[in-house]
Amino acid sequence: MTQQDNSQTHADASPDATAPTASTGSPMSNASRPENEASKTDVPGSQERKPEIDPSESTSAATGDHPADPPVPMPEAGPAPAASANDSQDSAPPTPQLEPTALAAGTEPTALAAGDEPPAGVTATIAPERFQTGAKSVSLFSGFKTPKMLRWMRVLEEIGGWESTLQQDSDSELKKRSLALRYRAMAGEKLAKLLPEGYALVREAGRRALGMRHYDVQMIGGISLFEGSIAEMQTGEGKTLTATLPLYIHSLVGKGAHLATVNDYLAKRDAEWMMPIFHMLGVSVGIIQTPDDQGSRRKSYSSAITYGTAKEFGFDFLRDRLLLRAQNRIQTEMLGDGGGGFTDSGDKPVMRGMHFCLVDEADSILIDEARTPLIIGSIEDTVRDQIVETYRWASKHASEYELDDHFTIDDDTKQYELTARGRQKVRSLPKSDLVRTMGLVDLYEYTERAVKVHREFLLDRQYVVRPGDKGEDEIVIVDEFTGRLAEGRKWRDGIHQAIEAKEGLDISVPTGQAARITVQDLFLRYNHLAGMTGTAATSAGELRRIYRTPVLRVPTNRPPQRKQLSDRVFGALLTKFRAIVDEVKEIHATGRPILIGTRSIDKSEILSRMLDEIGIEHEVLNANNVEREAEIVSEAGGLGRVTVATNMAGRGTDIKLSDDIVALGGMHVICTELHDAARIDRQLIGRCGRQGDPGSYRQYLSLDDDILKGGLGPDKAERLKSRGENLEGSVDSYAKLFRKAQRKVEKKHFRDRMVLLHHEKERKKMQREIGQDPYLDTPD
Repeated sequence: MTQQDNSQTHADASPDATAPTASTGSPMSNASRPENEASKTDVPGSQERKPEIDPSESTSAATGDHPADPPVPMPEAGPAPAASANDSQDSAPPTPQLEPTALAAGTEPTALAAGDEPPAGVTATIAPERFQTGAKSVSLFSGFKTPKMLRWMRVLEEIGGWESTLQQDSDSELKKRSLALRYRAMAGEKLAKLLPEGYALVREAGRRALGMRHYDVQMIGGISLFEGSIAEMQTGEGKTLTATLPLYIHSLVGKGAHLATVNDYLAKRDAEWMMPIFHMLGVSVGIIQTPDDQGSRRKSYSSAITYGTAKEFGFDFLRDRLLLRAQNRIQTEMLGDGGGGFTDSGDKPVMRGMHFCLVDEADSILIDEARTPLIIGSIEDTVRDQIVETYRWASKHASEYELDDHFTIDDDTKQYELTARGRQKVRSLPKSDLVRTMGLVDLYEYTERAVKVHREFLLDRQYVVRPGDKGEDEIVIVDEFTGRLAEGRKWRDGIHQAIEAKEGLDISVPTGQAARITVQDLFLRYNHLAGMTGTAATSAGELRRIYRTPVLRVPTNRPPQRKQLSDRVFGALLTKFRAIVDEVKEIHATGRPILIGTRSIDKSEILSRMLDEIGIEHEVLNANNVEREAEIVSEAGGLGRVTVATNMAGRGTDIKLSDDIVALGGMHVICTELHDAARIDRQLIGRCGRQGDPGSYRQYLSLDDDILKGGLGPDKAERLKSRGENLEGSVDSYAKLFRKAQRKVEKKHFRDRMVLLHHEKERKKMQREIGQDPYLDTPD
């Protein structure tokens, strides 16, 4: 039996939401399944998590969008770049510093490429050598005297007490200590008791294997992650290295520890980079990649630690559940311990449990992707030809319909609806025999969908066209939050197929669904959940409310020196871009590197052409040239470098500066437009001022920016746009209006996510009451 790779997205709170999809036929035969098809088991203990957190000690607010941590006085910073009288310091609350641990001077480490060996004799830490001496830091106790933090500091002292002993051990003795900890954990000893020795082992292994010794701030971050927090760590503070701590300690119980990140590249890169640490401690590491077959996946999940993407973890869960149903193994919602009762014959589940998951870029996955359903499609409909022909017919005539005359748009829901004249036009248009057999109500829906796509979905903004796995062109969504290509996702409600018709591509007929789970529900199934990101503080209330994960702002190892320059507001896009080009020209003359962030691919290319016109060499980083991402990012901090990028430059990258660049004032970041979430803007800003480096940033805005339409409504946005067309200079006093619009958009998205959470809970409750599986029996 063969399988069809068809997909469809459903049950989202927003009509424009997207769903990664996979396909399934019969789950019985592994030989008949494509390489990337695998199966997954339901898991032991996947009921509601019971985090071991004392609410009275929480470091984030229980409600609202801001953390409860008080601002902490900052030490005197070094010289900062020159700025105008209107310039102000970075508006984010200052972050306290820990006293850096005394370290032996060593070679400045760099990020190792996959498979690279660290230089012999390296003993440096994750920070450049220039940060190992110099300005005095503020002690943690100056501002973080919460009961929880004081308790963690005592644990940190215990960890430090092991250091001199472990440094005298040989490599084999370290591995024996690690094995002894594993025996104690599997015998039932609490992990909290094993944590000091375990974290000390990881720190020592990092120093020996990679020349990276965890700073105290990273140890504090690791302790918070063990206790189920979301750790907000600034860019360059070593999230990848910090992740090794909770992954190791949770792996000791033998139930598996997962790290979920945003794409295959980061999962593979981080796993291979940190693998020497785990191997020194006798801990196995597996990596899940999209093309992996069932056998490879089962082997990766059997490892003590598994790196992968949220999408693949979700699909493996669904495939395993389908497999178990086919083998009559699902009898209740919980499937026992998942370890017994399986024979060696036939297909077997690939996952062995959902014990602990550490979510990298937690705000992106747990909030931005929360509404995204993961769907495994069922077999094709028998009326495929009729559906394809109707999509093409509707797309052909979409440009003939006029707003208000033939259709209207609901400002709140963005739904398109044909007027009486529009429906009359549908009936009067010529149709082929196949289209004529389609019902009139269906033809109205196809037409409304085609008109919406024609007006709102633009090539090189919401999507790109590129060759697929089979060599044929296909539509690939550009993720609005990360700027990266969202491989494997499709818009729901036929929007994806309407875009395929618009671009003249083969139409992937929507199918039913065999299994479905939302990203939000997937992570709520883990017994223990934690996360890391550079921008979680503004979403602390939502993360705690939904996932019961308090947010901790981990102090930086060095005082930040990032400087905020005053916002500039212009009447129109091109006027704004000309002002940006003038600023680039001025700063470029000093030799400082510049990073320019845009919201879409087409705008990055417009700005690129304007820079070409004045002869400034630059690189363009967007979803069209993702294969050069590592190369472009590695050079973005060089002397006189100018990089134009979509917001994909805000995640998974680390732009390092040489001492010469630091002396010039560090990197300058230019933000060309506000995003729907302030967190996305903070991610781009975080590219400068890494690890205490100097740096500066400025926000540019214009009265025709998309954020005004989304936050203030189309009527007011149109009035502002018309007013801006007649303006020559800047109108910086309008800057507050943009922040107000952004906050309104954020609140709307928050309401949408809460509505989805409520509906998902009610749906699952009702299906369980009537004896259905909420993941396999969900209606289309």
